Amino acid sequence: MLEELKERVWEANLQLPKNGLVTMTSGNVSGRDPERNLVVIKPSGVTYEKMRPSDMVVVDMQGNVVDGELRPSVDTATHLYIYRHRPDVHGIVHTHSPYATSFAALGRSIPVYLTAHADEFGGPIPCGRYAPVGGEQIGRVVVEEIGQSPAILLRQHGVFAVGDSPWAALKAAVMCEDIAKTVHLALLLGQPEELPPEEVARAHRVYKENYGQKAAKDVSS
Repeated sequence: MLEELKERVWEANLQLPKNGLVTMTSGNVSGRDPERNLVVIKPSGVTYEKMRPSDMVVVDMQGNVVDGELRPSVDTATHLYIYRHRPDVHGIVHTHSPYATSFAALGRSIPVYLTAHADEFGGPIPCGRYAPVGGEQIGRVVVEEIGQSPAILLRQHGVFAVGDSPWAALKAAVMCEDIAKTVHLALLLGQPEELPPEEVARAHRVYKENYGQKAAKDVSS
């Protein structure tokens, strides 16, 4: 069932440790099939190097396992809440990447100091309020506080990133950590100056309209 989506979700999960976004078995990626309205998600507590596409778990929108031998991620309820309330989202990534999570530990959003931040996010990376792990509460915070950003920090927790595919959500999570690292280093040296909102909007618009091979289909998306 959903073998192609399982492969894509598996590949995106493998990118988490490769990009330094997770340690041990933490973090997860999911993807939604909009036609069947089913979700493929990482199994709980399985090491990344041992995972195979067949280990991915398929659940319905109520969290019932419809395909797979393993238990789904403990964050499944969070993913499903986001999917139910954001029909435009078809991929979700959750990490505890260290630099971004250091801002989450302080309850601090990340202002736009960098052109790369403006290009990818079009505004600050918000930090949502604290919510307990294991239910829908985190999903509710994501939906209510992420705004137009593809990523959000959760106070004293970590990062959630969303996109129109698992790969798009992964890109947002990777960029969130890269931006957080650069800003963290800049703050050690002094106080950087924020880009003006109108320049952020202009840069984001130009990036969205002109970056990449628009006529070519992204095989990873």
